[in-house]
Amino acid sequence: MSERIATVSRDTQETRITVTVNLDGQGRLNSQTGIPFLDHMLDQIARHGLIDLDINADGDLHIDDHHTVEDIGITLGQAFRQALGDKRGISRYGHAYVPLDEALSRVVIDFSGRPGLFMDVEFTRASIGTLDTQLFWEFFQGFVNHAQATLHIDNLKGFNAHHQAETIFKAFGRAVRMATAEDSRMAGQMPSTKGVL
Repeated sequence: MSERIATVSRDTQETRITVTVNLDGQGRLNSQTGIPFLDHMLDQIARHGLIDLDINADGDLHIDDHHTVEDIGITLGQAFRQALGDKRGISRYGHAYVPLDEALSRVVIDFSGRPGLFMDVEFTRASIGTLDTQLFWEFFQGFVNHAQATLHIDNLKGFNAHHQAETIFKAFGRAVRMATAEDSRMAGQMPSTKGVL
């Protein structure tokens, strides 16, 4: 497979974001979002997905974190879609269960060309640090819409909201790693009976 690297910029009146993704990286993150807990979660995606991520975001954080979190999800999804190309030879599907102490989450992804988010998570707190936990849905919604992927996220148990979030992002990284991996038996083939994804 050729190099799977993409850089995407998104400039609006609310945010200015640039994302570079290397799907065959070493798990390195360079992130400047202005939202410390989001940077911590993005590090989980990079580390457990073995993806190199470079994310620079300048958003209207003086209002709140909403636009920045959502637009990072959008831009990351666009970068994934670009880096994956026509998706020939990839596994397409990925899944992971990840525990962290009392918390356990399951993430399943399909780079199907059909965007859909199905997220069953009841966070035990409304915020983690200064980050509203509702914004995790916005992040993943932005991602699936622009990566054109179907994503199921289930937090199966947990009472510590930090642990709930961390298991979700770690599992997401691992599921993405599985789904985007080269499948030697599918070399040059489209992983779909339709012939296109």
